[in-house]
Amino acid sequence: MTIGRKHLPILALGVAATIGAGFAAAGNGQASGPLSCEIVATPSGGMTAIEGVAHSNAALTGNYRLRVSGPGTNISQGGPFDAAAGRPATLGSVMLGGSGGSYDVRLEVEAGGTTVSCSERIGSWL
Repeated sequence: MTIGRKHLPILALGVAATIGAGFAAAGNGQASGPLSCEIVATPSGGMTAIEGVAHSNAALTGNYRLRVSGPGTNISQGGPFDAAAGRPATLGSVMLGGSGGSYDVRLEVEAGGTTVSCSERIGSWL
């Protein structure tokens, strides 16, 4: 199949829309009662920011662990956190270069006797 020059901008928009949908999809978390988590990936200047986020409909105190692994990358963050009712709490953040690799991201959150976890594969479109 041959693509003419007039069609390249349309093709580029389609690719950009697909990539944007991938970033929007990142973040599906596991909910358990008043506590849920998500992983948010956001492109920024040729890099990707990854954040672990907890949501709660009640004020909670707990601990978290955010892990990111991939080509040449093995990052682990964790510690205590406080989450206000109805407000997202950013639990950890990582900036990755746009190397085109795939990264496995896992967030574990424990609060009030409940543990939830979220995991995402941030794909090769970084």
